[in-house]
Amino acid sequence: MKENGLILGIETSCDETAAAVVERGAHTLSSVVASQIATHARYGGVVPELASREHLRAIVPVVRAALEQAGIALADLNGVAVTSGPGLAGALLVGITYAKALAFANDLPLIAVNHLEGHIHAVLLQERENTSAAKAPKHRDSVESEEPALALVVSGGHTHLYLARPVDDVWHYSLMGRTVDDAAGEAYDKVAKLLGLGYPGGPWIDALARFGDPLAVPFAFAQMKTKAHLAGKAPRTKSAKTAPIAELDRRFMFSFSGIKTAVLRYVELNQMRPEAEARAARLFAQNDGGEPAVKPPQTKDEALALCPQLTLDLIASFQHAVVGDLMKKTFAAAETLGATRILVTGGVAANRELRARFTAESERRGLQIAFPALALSTDNAAMIAAAAWPRLRAGEFAPDDLSADPALALK
Repeated sequence: MKENGLILGIETSCDETAAAVVERGAHTLSSVVASQIATHARYGGVVPELASREHLRAIVPVVRAALEQAGIALADLNGVAVTSGPGLAGALLVGITYAKALAFANDLPLIAVNHLEGHIHAVLLQERENTSAAKAPKHRDSVESEEPALALVVSGGHTHLYLARPVDDVWHYSLMGRTVDDAAGEAYDKVAKLLGLGYPGGPWIDALARFGDPLAVPFAFAQMKTKAHLAGKAPRTKSAKTAPIAELDRRFMFSFSGIKTAVLRYVELNQMRPEAEARAARLFAQNDGGEPAVKPPQTKDEALALCPQLTLDLIASFQHAVVGDLMKKTFAAAETLGATRILVTGGVAANRELRARFTAESERRGLQIAFPALALSTDNAAMIAAAAWPRLRAGEFAPDDLSADPALALK
């Protein structure tokens, strides 16, 4: 085995089967993603059993393609990294089982990576590839000179704020804030489904929002309060299982179930349900038969042909309110912690309005801000391989009995 810092990353936490080869956490040699959007689009969300089946079909050809694209063989690798959680149990097990077999058969160390850490390292990988340090000699340490950062991970399954710090060449994370119910991306998907739009909902909402009035519907977020009956424990919701909330500052807590309900009430009061159902039927008919998802409108005329102005105003107001809440709490945390660097990552980080408003506010406050490339915002394996590099150097390998942990917390 050559000491070249090459890590094969494998990611199967939800509905993307991905594999990538990354050199020393700083240079992506290959990144292959097999999407399942066409499989799940007709259901308006991910069906766990179908996701696991699709991972089984795709894992071998995806890994093979990643190695071929990188121009290397298994013997050239220094390690195999795999997402161990959080995520869908069955989906995670496909990747873990394959990665364990691959590592054992080729006498390679196996590194377990938290999916949330992977998203944070998607930004760090992007930064390294954008700087001259990524072109430095191969022995250079890609962790040196890294500074602490406040990281917002915002996706379909997660909305978390972490203080990320490199200590002895390994990154450590302190949870600062999180959602107590729905994640922001989940709210996007559910609102899009309610309005009869395609799946995933994020690209549809983002594309249509620019044609509406963001102040037409005055959505507001209530101040978070401690729920006495929970005694500091997380509510029994999917997005709230990955960390406790008892000691978190309520100013940095998120909740998106309320705005989702507010959109539902607005639709009902304005009798928009029949129009949404007709739109859903039309889009489903165009997307039937396993074809790729219909793309969101890109012009005003296309948007109006799909949605009346009332719907476009609702969509714009929903997005404006969600992005505003994410900004308010992220920058409040940055001010409280004295953070001068912010990383925004996850699927929702691909949102155009979010990027523009976060960037403008960061510039106004004199803060550094970074986002991953669009291809690294959604689930991918390059971020898993990049996150594994510091752990490979530190000798932090996965145990032989590694298994899926759907509620794995990031520390």
